[in-house]
Amino acid sequence: MVTFEDFARQPTPTADLPDPTPLLQSLTRGVLEVLAGVRETDQLARWLTEEAFVALTARANLSARARSARGVAPARPVFRILSTHVSEPADGVVEATLIVQTPGRTRAVAVRLEGLDRRWRATSLAIL
Repeated sequence: MVTFEDFARQPTPTADLPDPTPLLQSLTRGVLEVLAGVRETDQLARWLTEEAFVALTARANLSARARSARGVAPARPVFRILSTHVSEPADGVVEATLIVQTPGRTRAVAVRLEGLDRRWRATSLAIL
């Protein structure tokens, strides 16, 4: 018998998932481009849970308003990922901090990935 739970998100163990580091770095690049106004949030939807997508969209809207108020056009951000620190607090969960250097300052990006439906999905993003 098929139940509702069969259609819900299914947790996936780490052993069944690829190395998260390339996704963490690509996602960080994408998020910084979204906040700079040169990429649409929808392009990252595949790798975000609904909650993370809504939060990123809200922050992108605030960034767009701030740019508009200052009369600054969107521009591709210049940055370099200096390091990626990954920990696995539970099976199927990865928490990472990426250190990103921009011309103006160095920032940390915190990302939590969870294995859902046989792929990594970001459940939380923070740019510090």
